[in-house]
Amino acid sequence: MAVDASPPPQWVTDLNSTPTSKPKSSFPDPPGYTAPLSAKQRSQSSKNAAVRQAPTTEEMDTLKMKKAWELAIAPAKQLPMNAIGMYMTGNSLQIFSIFMVFTLFKTPVMAVLALQRTFAPFETPGTSGRMIGVKLVYVLMNLMMLGLGVWKVNKMGLLPTTRSDWLAWEGERTWSERAVPREWL
Repeated sequence: MAVDASPPPQWVTDLNSTPTSKPKSSFPDPPGYTAPLSAKQRSQSSKNAAVRQAPTTEEMDTLKMKKAWELAIAPAKQLPMNAIGMYMTGNSLQIFSIFMVFTLFKTPVMAVLALQRTFAPFETPGTSGRMIGVKLVYVLMNLMMLGLGVWKVNKMGLLPTTRSDWLAWEGERTWSERAVPREWL
């Protein structure tokens, strides 16, 4: 067999070789784009990265408080979506609406019961005094979610809010006057 000694096509040569310079373009680089670094630039940036200092405890406490506040306000972010879902399920007793209401009651109760475990990663000696307010806001946000559940149960007609709902516990009415004599009865 004869081996063809012809040179490879130009596109193969271009693909295997690195470009010598950046191609000239009239378009600027898009925002956020960083050009690939050369070996010299990479070694300089790795030296600069090694110089980075660890954050102080005060900076870590500030960061932990920010994250704790984000976690405390998270139930309030779910409230509009749950309210729309409760409105869309209607007021009739169906399995879907009952399941939604059950979930609406279960989630905040379980969240409040797991309060200490939820905020444990953010507890440090520097943040312990400030965490009380964060936990209080978290409990209030979950109470708002429970309030939405109570509103939905009331709209479904399951809360005893009228006099007729309590008739079983009412005594027989005694009449002070009669329109007919007792003998006729």
